[in-house]
Amino acid sequence: MVDSRETKEGDSIRRRRECEGCNKRFTTYERIDEIPYMVVKKDGRREKFDRQKVLSGLLHACEKRPVPAAKLEQIVDETEAYVVDSPERERSTSELGELIMTRLKAIDTVAYIRFASVYRDFKDVREFKAELEELLNGKDTRKRH
Repeated sequence: MVDSRETKEGDSIRRRRECEGCNKRFTTYERIDEIPYMVVKKDGRREKFDRQKVLSGLLHACEKRPVPAAKLEQIVDETEAYVVDSPERERSTSELGELIMTRLKAIDTVAYIRFASVYRDFKDVREFKAELEELLNGKDTRKRH
């Protein structure tokens, strides 16, 4: 290789090379061809994983709650790591939602219920009540042990 520099657009690297056999020079262009990490929606659509979207949902759920920003960042990091660790480079929203809810439940139950109500798309008060009762029964069970 004789010379290497980034292109003006910054999306590839231009390299000047020289053939060792004939000493003829030529140019190659190299660029990172990264396949994005994907999230499979409930209706089957796929979209790029978006850290900011996960954080936004968490911020809404934790609004006016005593949840440190560092905890939210940790949940986002764990969620992203879960997607990145997938051999297929994609995960379903149901897997991600359950992961996030598990983490939130351990930090703040009110934030958990808020997140669950949006994520699980509660249709009426009965579904909301059932989730609350399950949460309360879980707490009672833990207190007895």
